[in-house]
Amino acid sequence: MTAIANEKTTAGKTTDRQTTDRQATDRRTTDRQTTAGKTAAEKTGARTAEAAGVITGARERVDALDDRIIGLVQERMAVSAVIQEARIASGGRRVNLSREMEVLGHYSEALGRPGTALAMTLLELCRGRI
Repeated sequence: MTAIANEKTTAGKTTDRQTTDRQATDRRTTDRQTTAGKTAAEKTGARTAEAAGVITGARERVDALDDRIIGLVQERMAVSAVIQEARIASGGRRVNLSREMEVLGHYSEALGRPGTALAMTLLELCRGRI
């Protein structure tokens, strides 16, 4: 799938993923600079140094997960664009509503009602508004 996402870029240009990775790094650098003079407990809201350490480590992991999620969403968008192009080129419609219902059901089963909202957002990102 990465190959599909990468074929959308031109040699020498920055990819969306590289841009997002750079933005995430810039955001974390700014966050560290903003909180540089504070103690770990002040930065995290924890009442003990031990809890602050746990929170700091967990936040770093969450930030890394967020970066991966963003990259995967961007990859999904690129793959969806290839699917749409192929469907339209073959005379089909841009959107396949039965497929979208499958995606909504999958997210809803896995994550409940919030999963449906997440799937709707992903579908909108990948195919645009209908």
